[in-house]
Amino acid sequence: MFLVPPNSTLLTMVGPLEVFTKAIEQFDMVDKDIDFTYQTHVVSMGKGRQIDTSSGLSILSEGCYTEIDYPIDTLIVTGLARHLEDNLKDEMIEWIKDQAKTTRRICSVCSGAFILAEAGLLDGKKATAHWSRNEALEQMYPLVNVQIARIFIKDGNIYTAAGITSGMDLALALIEEDLGQSFALHIARWLVLYLKRPGNQAQFSSYLDSRLIGNPTIRRVCEWILEHLREDITVEKMAEYAAMSPRNFARVFVRELRVTPAKFINKLRVENASQHLIETQLSLDEIADNCGLKTGENLRRQFISFMEITPAQYRKSFRSSWADVAV
Repeated sequence: MFLVPPNSTLLTMVGPLEVFTKAIEQFDMVDKDIDFTYQTHVVSMGKGRQIDTSSGLSILSEGCYTEIDYPIDTLIVTGLARHLEDNLKDEMIEWIKDQAKTTRRICSVCSGAFILAEAGLLDGKKATAHWSRNEALEQMYPLVNVQIARIFIKDGNIYTAAGITSGMDLALALIEEDLGQSFALHIARWLVLYLKRPGNQAQFSSYLDSRLIGNPTIRRVCEWILEHLREDITVEKMAEYAAMSPRNFARVFVRELRVTPAKFINKLRVENASQHLIETQLSLDEIADNCGLKTGENLRRQFISFMEITPAQYRKSFRSSWADVAV
């Protein structure tokens, strides 16, 4: 069941909804022995059936969540109930708390994580929201272990997705749990999804993020770093390229990117290594050498640090997706 607030981003709901809809269509075509089906429901956080979305299009839901009289297997909360009156919001939070006692799994997409956090369902758990809202989530709910750059996260029976298209990744992961990887990849192929991404892939590239830097000098340094990843890159070398003192350069870099130069470089190297893992048959030592991480063991340590998965697990996940989805 999708619980949708007023002015929600349309894609955070229709994206995962379409994934489940396609799964329903494909059940009989793929395996006539599947003794399983989905039923999708879209309900409103407001009192009426109509849900106005941020894009200007309106959704006619089946009704308000308070009218639900059937058991819920999977609850997916989209968006943030900013426009609900306080008394209505409090009532909705209490309803979610009650559902958590019997629902098999509860999910959020984008800033729907704030609603789960308000209900206390994320206390002590890893969670994520859209990258632009994670800092606020961390500040407002200090008991939540916010993961700032994850596509989606499962912690127990609670799932949180970063938002927008990541809701589709989450839906595919839920289908894989229920019906296996082969069927989930079949749905991904039907939806012409480029790749079924695991949840621990980053929401955005560190390099793409660096291109938004206002300081042109630091931006040029970031571009230079990308061209020299295989080399030994020190603060002194970067400062020299920027025509700044090492101390001043490090201070300005952290101010612009909110990360140290060393950590930024390692993030770029891990992202670069991830592409080698997907697109080549190179060994870990060869990939590490190409990306400036020197050894396969160092690559493994850095990969686990940033991605919370080993390079071997990452390669297996992505390459199996490529093999099954390619046509």
